[in-house]
Amino acid sequence: MAMTNMVSLGARHRQVVQVAVAISGLLCILGLASRNFTVVPALAQLPAPTVILRANASHPGRQMPETLFGLFFEEINHAGSGGLWAELVQNRGFEAGGANTPSIFDPWYKVGTEAQVIIGTDRSSPFDRNPVALKVEVLCDDDHKGLNFCPKGGVGAANPGFWGMNILAGSKYRVEFWLRSTYSFNLSIAFTSRDGKVLAREYLSVDADANGGWSKQSVVLKAKSTDHYARLSLTSSTKGVFWLDQVSAMPTDTFKGHGFRKELAMMLSDLKPGFLRFPGGCYVEGTRLTNAFRWRDSVGPYENRPGHYGDVWNYWSDDGFGYYEGLQLAEDLGAAPIWVFNNGISHWESVPTEAIGPWVQDVLDGIEFARGPANSTWGAVRAKMGHPEPFRLHHVAIGNEDCWKPFYRGNYMEFYKAIKLMYPDIQMISNCDGSSVPLDHPADYYDFHVYTDPNNLFAMRHQFDFTSRSGPKAFVSEYAVTVNSGHGNLVAALAEGAFLIGIELNSDAVHMASYAPLFVNDNDRRWNPDAIVFNSWQEYGTPSYWVQLFFKNSNGAHLVPSTIQADSSTSLASLITSVVRKHKSSNGLDYLIVKAVNFGDCALNLELEVSGISANDVVAAESYITLMTSEALMDENSFTNPLKV
Repeated sequence: MAMTNMVSLGARHRQVVQVAVAISGLLCILGLASRNFTVVPALAQLPAPTVILRANASHPGRQMPETLFGLFFEEINHAGSGGLWAELVQNRGFEAGGANTPSIFDPWYKVGTEAQVIIGTDRSSPFDRNPVALKVEVLCDDDHKGLNFCPKGGVGAANPGFWGMNILAGSKYRVEFWLRSTYSFNLSIAFTSRDGKVLAREYLSVDADANGGWSKQSVVLKAKSTDHYARLSLTSSTKGVFWLDQVSAMPTDTFKGHGFRKELAMMLSDLKPGFLRFPGGCYVEGTRLTNAFRWRDSVGPYENRPGHYGDVWNYWSDDGFGYYEGLQLAEDLGAAPIWVFNNGISHWESVPTEAIGPWVQDVLDGIEFARGPANSTWGAVRAKMGHPEPFRLHHVAIGNEDCWKPFYRGNYMEFYKAIKLMYPDIQMISNCDGSSVPLDHPADYYDFHVYTDPNNLFAMRHQFDFTSRSGPKAFVSEYAVTVNSGHGNLVAALAEGAFLIGIELNSDAVHMASYAPLFVNDNDRRWNPDAIVFNSWQEYGTPSYWVQLFFKNSNGAHLVPSTIQADSSTSLASLITSVVRKHKSSNGLDYLIVKAVNFGDCALNLELEVSGISANDVVAAESYITLMTSEALMDENSFTNPLKV
């Protein structure tokens, strides 16, 4: 028996629509994307031609990979440092200015006048890998009989975080730091607003005898007022000298308690990602190898992480979001981790294959950190960090966009052989594109990146139609419309939706796909557009984020054969559709998910005919329509209008 539904891919509104018709044992979801263009009134009155989409709901279909759609996280645009990683303090260890002192310690600044306090860096830190600390010399005193008495609140140092700290009334924040002092005094630890109002404060009584050396301090501040652009200050009103190092401030309420900014992580969770590729991207390579991301420098206690300057995107990272945090985030999202590691190649340099041995061992150590037992050398480090059980690391990428760089193929083979010998189950990803020409080296996947304009990406919906189904599978790890896309607009999302439907149709050749970049702090756009935009206290999804929600149920679903029929006068060149079936264990229902994109100038009426089910089995209460739309193709979302599209 067939069920028929009629939906208009309209001429009046640019839209992505998802219509769900629930059937007893089957839920039919129709996702539609429509590109709307200026239509003269006379033409607008003409009836839209009808096309018929036919699908057999009883057909088992071909199962698509559980990892088909996922996420790519890169430290770019302050995505992690000042973003997803909830640390509020920027340059927590005073290392961003380099190891030579005195040094620049931005964005830290002095609280008080030159006559009241002197602050500067020296190499007195208790941590060998982070030798720089901040020396605070208080010149004023709380004795009002003297000529130089301290102002109310004291003097010292303050940090504004990443363009302001989001301090909310009623919320708690843990402040930790290392302290050394030559005298006894009361230290004020406070969050203050832009106009100097105290939002939260605690006092620490410092005993010179007990604190002659370095000691770690920890306090929890509960805010009594709100300011989205607050600062953290550490001040004293007693004359003397003290030192600070490794100052941290974190909200106590983070995503699953693991340090991730809750509202940003929830946006990722809503996408139901099948995998998480991290930590880059070009961030992994570095312009120079000396500035490449090094996994072993990003694990263990934060005090011992030296941080590094990311010279591709040009900012310092304390590496609070490190290798361990990437593995933990993947686990928290229920996604398969995909570790991208440096293969001895940066943008400017390449290590010769005959010298690549130590780099190979470094990667084997990194895999042991993720997968080794708790009593192994690097597994013990992981266990000490709070994760005795191994992470489920089964995919690694050997480099990023390095295929044609010197020594890549030779280096690749050294990594490939060593990893396969010790971890034969790990799937390896080559940087070389095998979509049109077979690879000349073994691989489980090959990387495919595309950044282009809307028309070209729509045309690329057929990119993998003729790709070989045998051999390595495609990993479209970076795709986006970056031309004529503004800061992320509707037409870009429509083209991306069509491209993703093409990936569904070719999911026997393409096994993974992810948008890039994922995040941008609106105060530091290094790349444009991005999926999620945020500042210290706000966030919104661009249309490119919202269109990904139409594919959140595709992982592991079955692609159901379907056909499109229209009369000879109707062009189907602007239309692409897919039909997938997904079982939901929570309610025992199957879902039939139908998606369509009309990228043309003319409206179409889409008639959906589903056979293999009975119309009597439709459950109206479970049927729904999800609509993504706006008034103009170039419309964008913003902090003031986050749901314009």
